[in-house]
Amino acid sequence: MIAIQDTYPDDVAHCFGCGRLNPHGHQIKTYLQGDLTVTEFTPQPHHTAIPGFVYGGLIASLIDCHSTGAAAIYRMRADHKEVGSEPAPRYVTAHLEVDFLAPTPLGPVRLVGTAREITDRKVVVDTDFFAGDDVTARGSAVLVRMPTSMISG
Repeated sequence: MIAIQDTYPDDVAHCFGCGRLNPHGHQIKTYLQGDLTVTEFTPQPHHTAIPGFVYGGLIASLIDCHSTGAAAIYRMRADHKEVGSEPAPRYVTAHLEVDFLAPTPLGPVRLVGTAREITDRKVVVDTDFFAGDDVTARGSAVLVRMPTSMISG
C-alpha cells in the first residue's frame, strides 16, 4: 500500500506536516482503507501541552495535513485513478474547523477521514481524531487545488 504523500511531486513535498522531503516535519502518511482515509502518528514528549497530554496545535496540524492528503486520494478515486499510478494532485486548506472533544493523552493517535463533497474545485473532508478508541477531536476541512503560483517547478 502506498501513502499518498509518497506520490507528491518533489517540488511540493516539503510541508511541515506531510512533506516527505522535510527532515524536521511530521512526515505523516495517509492511506485509503476501504472508503476511509487513515493516518497514524505518535506524538513525542515535545508535543506536550500539559504533562501527559497532546498540544492542541499539533492536533489541528495533523487534521489539516491528513485532510490535504485525503483530498488528493478522493480526487484520484473520483477520476478512477489508483494512488501511485501518477503524481498526486496537491491540495491546500481553504477552511479548517477543529472541535476538541476531550483531552488527548500522549501516545499513538489515528485519524480517520471521509469525503463529504468532491467537485472539480474542492474536496470537503471530515476527520475523526482518535486516541485509542476515543474520538478526542473532530475536524472539517475545505481543500482546494494548490495554486500554480505555489509550485516552484
